[in-house]
Amino acid sequence: MIDLAEDTPSNPLLRLGAQPIALAAAALLLLIAGVTSIAIWRAYTGATPETDRVIASRQLQARAALASEQLVEKTKGLEVTQQESIDQLQVVQDQLSTMKRLLASQQADTKRLSEQVANLNESIDGLRQSFASVRATEAETPSVTSKRPARHRVHASARKRSRG
Repeated sequence: MIDLAEDTPSNPLLRLGAQPIALAAAALLLLIAGVTSIAIWRAYTGATPETDRVIASRQLQARAALASEQLVEKTKGLEVTQQESIDQLQVVQDQLSTMKRLLASQQADTKRLSEQVANLNESIDGLRQSFASVRATEAETPSVTSKRPARHRVHASARKRSRG
């Protein structure tokens, strides 16, 4: 008995495999047709993805460079502002220390003047008390002075003038 099933392949892929040149030629024609259609489409629209990508990447690089330059400028501006703030703070600190020294000096002068005023007040009180005690002693003791009449005094002074 002869097997007829072996002579006729049942798988359609096996039939195509029997003609590899025809299969390769068909694949080549499809490939050429695809490349030709892409080339025609690009020529017709005038847009190529590669140049678009290059242009887009250059734009991104330009934007990144611009942003970087802006960041550098802003950073320099911040550095200048920070240095100015530091300088101003140093000036304020110097002024504060000067004011503290002046305040301490004024407080010392005020204390010294207060002590001098207190000493003067004590001296004035002492003088008042001594003056009051002298008046009190003068009032208690009658004065023993000879009193001449006013006429005699006038004549006595006129005599001294005439002699001299």
